[in-house]
Amino acid sequence: MTDTDTPELPAWPYPRWVAHRGAGKLAPENTLAAFRLGAQHGYRMFECDAKLSADGVVFLMHDATLQRTTNARAFIGVGQSAVGGEHPWHTLSQLDAGSWHSRRFAGEPLPTLGAVAHFCIRNGYCLNIEIKPTPGTERETGAVVSREAARLWQGQAVPPLLTSFQPEALMGAQESAPELPRGLLLDTLWTGWLECALTLGCQAVVCNYALWDESTVRQAQSAGLRTLSYTVNDEWVAERLIALGTDGIITDRVDLFSPD
Repeated sequence: MTDTDTPELPAWPYPRWVAHRGAGKLAPENTLAAFRLGAQHGYRMFECDAKLSADGVVFLMHDATLQRTTNARAFIGVGQSAVGGEHPWHTLSQLDAGSWHSRRFAGEPLPTLGAVAHFCIRNGYCLNIEIKPTPGTERETGAVVSREAARLWQGQAVPPLLTSFQPEALMGAQESAPELPRGLLLDTLWTGWLECALTLGCQAVVCNYALWDESTVRQAQSAGLRTLSYTVNDEWVAERLIALGTDGIITDRVDLFSPD
């Protein structure tokens, strides 16, 4: 693709480099400790996963269940549900979300979206919020997360980018806070992906990096969409994506790639 082939795209306020789940794998994912470590490596934009507690609090976690990244089995009990969205925030807030990673982060709590917003806004950082619904709550989660994000970032020059693999979640976000930018996440190029992104009023498509080539980048950009990639941890992949003219690279390797 040449410069003359590239259409004029809407303004894009976000940096190219995005730290995955805060600091990739160098700290416990989706914690403030990870955000701080990513910032120490020079990153100015972070990706995180957001879901709802049983009482409607937006908090950060990737998995539907609690076992991998918290001490839920010991704290809540073996016989209790391990689904994060089935517990109230009072219970979730007491979990240890750091010890699974390393002793250095023992006692690190799960953060609310509010705590992350405070950190980002006070420091001038950008945020990509992936809406990660508990199965069966896609539209509700999209609506609540977007509404809370709109409240937290009200009046800020650069709003958070809301993304999801679930069109239903993005539909909820579109209905609840249409002013916030949205992006469709893709792990495969299923039939109708471009039309779906446009119907949902998306500003971006965020793909598994292997899905981008000259043809797919051209399709997205010709439709006025920005092009982002996850999860890029090798230099040759990053170089290829930059050469293709893509807009964003989400990486675990905050220690390898300089975001400057």
